[in-house]
Amino acid sequence: MTFNRRNFLQHSARFTGLAAAHGAGIAALSVATSPLAHAQSAWPAKPVTLVVPFPAGGGTDTFARPLSAQFSRLTGKQLIIDNRGGAGGTLGAGVAAKAAPDGYTLFMGAVHHAIAPSIYPKLDYDIEKDFIPLALVASVPQVLVVSPRRVPSADFKSFLQLVKSSPGKLNYGSAGNGTSHHMAGELFKQQTGTFITHIPYRGAGPALQDLISGNVDMMFDGLGSSAAHIKGGRIKALMVSGTKRSPAFPDVPCAAELGLPEYTVSTWYGIWAPKGTPADVQARAAEEIRRSGTSEENKAVWASNGAEFSGFTPPQFASFVSAEVKRWAVVVKASGTKLE
Repeated sequence: MTFNRRNFLQHSARFTGLAAAHGAGIAALSVATSPLAHAQSAWPAKPVTLVVPFPAGGGTDTFARPLSAQFSRLTGKQLIIDNRGGAGGTLGAGVAAKAAPDGYTLFMGAVHHAIAPSIYPKLDYDIEKDFIPLALVASVPQVLVVSPRRVPSADFKSFLQLVKSSPGKLNYGSAGNGTSHHMAGELFKQQTGTFITHIPYRGAGPALQDLISGNVDMMFDGLGSSAAHIKGGRIKALMVSGTKRSPAFPDVPCAAELGLPEYTVSTWYGIWAPKGTPADVQARAAEEIRRSGTSEENKAVWASNGAEFSGFTPPQFASFVSAEVKRWAVVVKASGTKLE
């Protein structure tokens, strides 16, 4: 299931007023003539750090690393990935929010950061107030994957029968409490009336490795990080979320086909700059990220993972994030999940 720009714009249509407001604000900032803005006009003049708030090997890295390679090639300056995992991606987000707003520290977050405000009562950052949205980099559907070593089910129907006949016996790994992997599992349980034990990890990479090794039964993962392992037969895909099959895996049925028309979960990834970053640097960074993500080399990478680079403007990305924050708050409340 590739990224569908029309669906995303419809999803955030009720926030068009917000998008317009953001657009006006960015337009006003773009004519700023502060000394700092002038000083940054040659950006990037040195390497740029991209804070990725998850351990290496997860879904974020699937897009961050090829993006970094193309950015470095196109600008002549390195985009250095700094993996800062922990607390469902919130530790790294806090680090990035406090970085100097000079354009030399950017932040690559994900859908997890739209969920976190409803999960953590005392975050030391606000994803909508402490960051400037630059680009929605990719969106991929969540996929239900199981360990062939531990789950003998050949298809979703037999899997669901197994889960219902053994409440709590099966477990699912996630990238951590409050991540999209966790909430995708909670949403699945709500919609199927089942119970599966949640096992949180410090990132999708470690959880996926344990799934591959046969130390955990299943996972609700972003297709981007699971794709290669599905193709290699190390894990088995039983369902892709949403109403359409993924072109990358046309043999895997979608949730709507399996009687779950409301089970729509996507893992999306975006890049932000710390609040206060000069407007001209924001604009240049957004353009260089777009060029890197849409390069011929990366078009193939994105397609192989069932994703496309979004055509969202920064204000549209901001509106989309606001819509996601509200949407996931409903799921979190229904699950009763709360972390200190």
